[in-house]
Amino acid sequence: MSENAAPGLISELKLAVPWGHIAAKAWGSLQGPPVLCLHGWLDNASSFDRLIPLLPQDFYYVAMDFGGHGLSSHYSPGVPYYLQTFVSEIRRVVAGGVVGGMFFCTFPEMVDKLILLDTPLFLLESDEMENLLTYKRRAIEHVLQVEASQEPSHVFSLKQLLQRLLKSNSHLSEECGELLLQRGTTKVATGLVLNRDQRLAWAENSIDFISRELCAHSIRKLQAHVLLIKAVHGYFDSRQNYSEKESLSFMIDTMKSTLKEFQFVEVPGNHCVHMSEPQHVASIISSFLQCTHMLPAQL
Repeated sequence: MSENAAPGLISELKLAVPWGHIAAKAWGSLQGPPVLCLHGWLDNASSFDRLIPLLPQDFYYVAMDFGGHGLSSHYSPGVPYYLQTFVSEIRRVVAGGVVGGMFFCTFPEMVDKLILLDTPLFLLESDEMENLLTYKRRAIEHVLQVEASQEPSHVFSLKQLLQRLLKSNSHLSEECGELLLQRGTTKVATGLVLNRDQRLAWAENSIDFISRELCAHSIRKLQAHVLLIKAVHGYFDSRQNYSEKESLSFMIDTMKSTLKEFQFVEVPGNHCVHMSEPQHVASIISSFLQCTHMLPAQL
């Protein structure tokens, strides 16, 4: 175990997949009900280092790095990254955010409880069809450009990487940025290189935007008890003519009218509240996990 290991961490895991491995880290009790923790876009499993030690330790928490993130293998050359492919990664792990919701709608029988932490919705409005085609075109062109360049990995100092990360992620604190870079970089002779696959770029290039009708249909498929936590100053979708508030209201109303067990909680903080101020969400998550409806016995 490294000297930077998170409190309570019991093991680092490597799970074999056809293109290499999926890396993960585990906390808690091996005999406890499993809780799979899924990080956000361009983050990694260290997103949960400050939250999980505050949760009940009689559960078995597994935080995985999605392909191309953290310590997980990159996809093979020529294979693009889409949220749906991350869903298949979860299915491999379980055999175990936005991707979590997609998985639990696709494989509802495999999940008992779902916790969404300031999850973006990415609903597709009726006037956005042209934008959708633009996103798909940009994604393809970006992948081709990266693969054609064959540039060696850039080497940075920790200070340079931290400045870049904080500049493009205003919701991150310096402490949280350093936490992500611990797992998101590798030391070389002259500094640090980023671990993540450079084919991963803007989230909208890989996201599967869905209509309100498909969103409602997917929610109806859920069998899990659902907890939705929204940060007051959380994720904001900056698409033109898109109302984040209206979309959130739509999702909450749909879940309330459809699900047997649904809880919505708003907390102070920003999109990274589970990292920067985990105490704001730890007690809420703990209560939800410990309520009498039991989790599945194994991954």
